Amino acid sequence: MMLPRMCTFLCLLQILSAFGQDKLVWHDVRQWGLEGRGWADKERHRWFDRLPAQGDETVTEAVWSLSRHSAGMMVRFKTDATAIHARWKVMHPKLGMPHMPPSGVSGLDLYARGPDGEWRWAAATMPTKQEMEARLLGGIAPGEHEFALYLPLYNGTESLEIGVPAEAVFEGLLPRKAKPLVFYGTSITHGACASRPGMAHPAILGRWLDMPVINLGFSGNGKMHQAVGDFMVEIDAAAYIIDCLPNMHAAMVKERCVPFVKRLREARPHTPIILVEDRRFPNAWLIPSKSKFHDENHAALRTAYETLKGEGIASLHYLEGDGLLGDDFEGTTDASHPNDLGFLRQAQSFAPVLRAAIGLE
Repeated sequence: MMLPRMCTFLCLLQILSAFGQDKLVWHDVRQWGLEGRGWADKERHRWFDRLPAQGDETVTEAVWSLSRHSAGMMVRFKTDATAIHARWKVMHPKLGMPHMPPSGVSGLDLYARGPDGEWRWAAATMPTKQEMEARLLGGIAPGEHEFALYLPLYNGTESLEIGVPAEAVFEGLLPRKAKPLVFYGTSITHGACASRPGMAHPAILGRWLDMPVINLGFSGNGKMHQAVGDFMVEIDAAAYIIDCLPNMHAAMVKERCVPFVKRLREARPHTPIILVEDRRFPNAWLIPSKSKFHDENHAALRTAYETLKGEGIASLHYLEGDGLLGDDFEGTTDASHPNDLGFLRQAQSFAPVLRAAIGLE
């Protein structure tokens, strides 16, 4: 006699659940656009790709594949909803990596602008499959709030919709027209190994400086490729941040750095350019070969910087690498890639140099 009652109860729950879903209104972010998606006026193979379609023919195969990750992309919106939902689909079934959790590789990360105007973390996701639907946040205080939602760092995004209750007011905020910070670099720039997308240092700096950011981190393949530079100069940037040294050795730096910077400066005579040394492995003090690698890399970049300055290249800035992760050896996941603490420290090191370069001091 209990079975029919149980069935009735379960059916009622299903009906109520379905009714609740019907009350959500879904907003496709493609309707108003993302920040961090450069070259918005150019054709793409996929809407969430970081490079335009022509990159398939000009950059290396590895860079092209990595450019299909949605690292650095962020969508803003305003709503008075008391709950915010999301549904999204990622490109690859591998949602995480041994040293980086699915929440950073394939997840979403929600921030809200506080009463002081500063961005504050609000919610993150824990992906378990390629196509997900989740309530990001519920019980939100009454009133209209501005939100920023960061996309997956190390996976491609196929689709993304934001859901709010039908009675809520919702406004998708157009990408800001301010000049963006353009970061070109390695897996560290790309976001490895942040626990969630908003913790990569380009994203942190974007919030601190309240500026759009374009992330051109290409894992192990950010190597001052001229083909990438040719794309970069198409963006009227607030600054170009070149952070490729962890993927390079001294001879490569000597060969590529000066012509790469000259190409940027030729196309953009006044845009600040920041050259960044690589961080030191926290265990390099124990391993002489690693320490030697860093010494040689830093010396090669410093020589390139002095050469460029000597040739009259203006608005060129330099960030030393020794302090990027702090001095307590706790800033990495695997001796190479920052953990969240390391990313925070990197942002703290970058911020004053960027402020000086773009005139925010």
